Amino acid sequence: MSLFRWSPFAAALALTVVSAPSAFAQSGGAGGGGILATREALRDQIARLEANGDKGHASADLIRARLENGDFQAGERIFIRVEGEAALTDTFAVSAGPALELPQVGSVSLQGVLRSELEGRLKSHLTQYLRDPIVHARPLIRLLVDGDVARPGYYGAAPQQPLVDVIAQAGGLTPRANAREMRIERGAQVIWRGKALSDALGDGHSIDQLSLRAGDRLFVPGHRDSARALGALYMLVSISLAIFTMTQISH
Repeated sequence: MSLFRWSPFAAALALTVVSAPSAFAQSGGAGGGGILATREALRDQIARLEANGDKGHASADLIRARLENGDFQAGERIFIRVEGEAALTDTFAVSAGPALELPQVGSVSLQGVLRSELEGRLKSHLTQYLRDPIVHARPLIRLLVDGDVARPGYYGAAPQQPLVDVIAQAGGLTPRANAREMRIERGAQVIWRGKALSDALGDGHSIDQLSLRAGDRLFVPGHRDSARALGALYMLVSISLAIFTMTQISH
């Protein structure tokens, strides 16, 4: 008899993850959030979150940072196709600034640019050199999927892709995974966790809808991690109690 008992949410997530690749292929990559967020839509989202009081505070801060700084940072990669221009059709890395260094047409600043504004920014720059350029641009977001998944590591995804698809790329959750305690970290800061993250995954929210960016870490703890933490706490309490007892005896 297995010692692991599926919670309703863990079971639902596992089923979603297993089916995600085929669903993503059929949808052409749109997933649950096929449209990239515009500046106006993000401002409206902040207003709705603030209307909910403290409940939406952290999410509103993430969106404010997007509006101020944009979505791009050095090291990200963007596939660009300019019709009829072979030199401008390739995958380019975002450099410090952030900016894109393109052959023959120079540097394109991405400071404060949202993903939904990328093609417009590129077209505006290229218009100085080309007549009526037709531009297609596709960012690729690399996220770290870590913890109790089958294949931990970095995975690339389109920003419109549902986050559950990224979990599927990592092979899905292991039987030890504690799905309810999953979290998303940005450096030392936890930006999503608990019920808010569970609801977002269940609703098929995309990377863009969650305001994620390259380098963010999705961590899936295991039930064993909880047991280890409780064991350490028990040992700490036991040692403290022993010290207290010995102190009382010596008196």
